[in-house]
Amino acid sequence: MASRRETESFEAEVGRAFEQMIPFNRVLGLKIDSLDPKAPRLRFDMRPELVGNPVRQILHGGVISATLDVVGGLAIALASLAKNAEENTEEAPSRHFPDIGTIDLRIDYLRPGRGKYFIATGRVVRLGGRVAVVHMELVNDTDEQIATGSAAYIVG
Repeated sequence: MASRRETESFEAEVGRAFEQMIPFNRVLGLKIDSLDPKAPRLRFDMRPELVGNPVRQILHGGVISATLDVVGGLAIALASLAKNAEENTEEAPSRHFPDIGTIDLRIDYLRPGRGKYFIATGRVVRLGGRVAVVHMELVNDTDEQIATGSAAYIVG
């Protein structure tokens, strides 16, 4: 069982990987809101650079889809690491992030992307040996559902 210090160190490592080491995530302003392996969350603030319709002042659809894709990948990474830890109880589990690639991504845009900030959540539906399926959602600061998504990823 991991000590509190090891857990905090690992969470800092995951946060650094997703927030700082991936340039596109920095452009979007994505921050870790929760590292719950069953439902990790990312948060980002509304900024003028993310607006897709200047008249309506709403998020660009590409920002929405990209964020949902990223949180799907985060959900798979955390679920894979948790599965690895369960399967390797006698030896130190690997903490290497799996290679993850999007195979299929579907986004349903439900409402205009208005809000002060947004929260994206991912939930792994199936984690197979090579393919994983995730459902995602994006809500705004008033908990209004902006979009949902589902995706399949290759995991290696």
